[in-house]
Amino acid sequence: MKINVQDKPFVQQEKMGNRGRLLVKCPDRPGIVAAISKFLFEHEANIIESNQYSNDPEGGTFFIRIEFEAPNLAEKAAAMENDFLALSEKFEMEHQFAYGEGRKKTAIFVSKESHCLLELLWEWQSGDLKTDIALVISNHEDTRGIVESLGIPFYYIPANKDIRKQVEEEQIKLLKEHEVDLIILARYMQILTSDFVDHFPNQIINIHHSFLPAFIGARPYERAYDRGVKLIGATSHYVTNDLDEGPIIEQDIERVNHRDHVPGLKKIGQSIERRVLARAVKWHLEDRVIVHGNKTIVFH
Repeated sequence: MKINVQDKPFVQQEKMGNRGRLLVKCPDRPGIVAAISKFLFEHEANIIESNQYSNDPEGGTFFIRIEFEAPNLAEKAAAMENDFLALSEKFEMEHQFAYGEGRKKTAIFVSKESHCLLELLWEWQSGDLKTDIALVISNHEDTRGIVESLGIPFYYIPANKDIRKQVEEEQIKLLKEHEVDLIILARYMQILTSDFVDHFPNQIINIHHSFLPAFIGARPYERAYDRGVKLIGATSHYVTNDLDEGPIIEQDIERVNHRDHVPGLKKIGQSIERRVLARAVKWHLEDRVIVHGNKTIVFH
């Protein structure tokens, strides 16, 4: 069984043409690393980076991410993946192959607040966010000029709870037409229905302006201020049908004190949100995240 992946061919720099990644999740037992290493050696692959983890060496689950290079990888990738099936069956693996030329397509959803969107666009422009931004969808017009100035299609789709079904049908149609692999909710202030979420399992990344599981839902800064917290934070997670309770990818915090009122907390929080979301998206794009139940294994 393969871990869900949506990589598509994309011609990049020559130095990335022979680079591949392999992610594996399986029951822990002796010989897994040796078997995978032997397989890669037999396919002329040189291991560049390897990270592994077991949540319990005695009867637990084993996770590994390997980055490798192999000559003429594009030509032999299909045969390589087919050959791996026997090994996968032997060790009961869920696995995913990805390649340097497999550049994921992303869609960004945003409402009025633009700080997370701007951070993603800056990272993308600088080349640090290796993705094709296929489109931006918003329920407000505020960011249209910024997005379109970069040559990215912008779709204004008003949304509220009364028209949610037809709005999501239109959004899903656009996402399918653009062959989107990852949806980024960059402060998109609308609740997604279970139907929408079910279309994109582990393909929607959200940023929540709170250090979950504290202050789930709306107005977290106001509630944090009322509680007198000394730390505020942000959480980036995969979206599931449980509000703000999907597998957490990344979190960060800043210290605050009694002098920081709600506007100050929001300003500090926006800075945290930007960097937390950007890191989570990068790690997903680099195939560094394996979802396990309601948790993630993130190989930095």
